[in-house]
Amino acid sequence: MKRIASLIVIVSLLGLSIGCTEYHQQGAGTGAVIGGVSGALIDHRNPWRGGIIGGIIGAVAGATLADISYQASREAAMHDRPVEYRTENGRGIYRAEPVGYNDRTRCKRIHERVWEDDRLVKDQVREICEDRYERRY
Repeated sequence: MKRIASLIVIVSLLGLSIGCTEYHQQGAGTGAVIGGVSGALIDHRNPWRGGIIGGIIGAVAGATLADISYQASREAAMHDRPVEYRTENGRGIYRAEPVGYNDRTRCKRIHERVWEDDRLVKDQVREICEDRYERRY
């Protein structure tokens, strides 16, 4: 159990150091933890190897998904129209839709939703501001 806990810490730090921006770091860190734990559990003979490989793959996938989310929400805010991305097989859908403007913060509110296999897995409102600061609620 100590080995798995150590592995999670190492992979998490690796994932956090890979990201270029705050959004990439969050996505990479989350992906690294999930991938590291999954890899360690799957590879019974050598959980270190499985955890490291899973952590690296998870970090890359998490950073990529964070980048897609960030770009689409900025695009929806800039053009003031919905943006939708679909995977080639149609099983994954990302949709960013402008829902208003906050005069106090001078930020546009973007409603983000992600579906996987027709199941809603992410539903949040993000504020995209001109000074690149963003709030979530």
